[in-house]
Amino acid sequence: MAESFLVSGTTKKEKYESLLPQIKALTEAETDVIANLSNIISALKYGLDFFWVGIYFVKGEQLVLGPFQGPVACTRIGFGKGVCGAAWKEKRTLIVEDVEQFPGHIACSSLSRSEIVLPAFDKNGEVKLILDIDSEQLATFDETDSMYLEQLMEIISRCCN
Repeated sequence: MAESFLVSGTTKKEKYESLLPQIKALTEAETDVIANLSNIISALKYGLDFFWVGIYFVKGEQLVLGPFQGPVACTRIGFGKGVCGAAWKEKRTLIVEDVEQFPGHIACSSLSRSEIVLPAFDKNGEVKLILDIDSEQLATFDETDSMYLEQLMEIISRCCN
């Protein structure tokens, strides 16, 4: 069955408020983790016009690339390395206004300028995956993104346990 998302609104807040209920409804009807994550990634990429959106799964002491939309990406990232590894280590959302200023930033694409990275947790409170979103513009992400994407991470945590 083909699915589609209609993102409405002119502000970032309105777009998130339009998109999140659609993602929730879609993932409630599907039990496959990869199918759900793939649709979520696509909805974010095209619904909010991000440069790169992807998932990294925690596997041992590395993050391993999962479903994504955008240019070819780094396949593995070590614990505590780069923005994704730091968000995993710190177990919190990280917003980076200028990736060139982030110590140890891993440049998977030289076009990426700013980034927001969010962890999803398993039932024991451990990070099980990371959502990484990149922009070609500086300072793209703010507290509005953080608030709505953290709500999305709750949906991801529920549909992927």
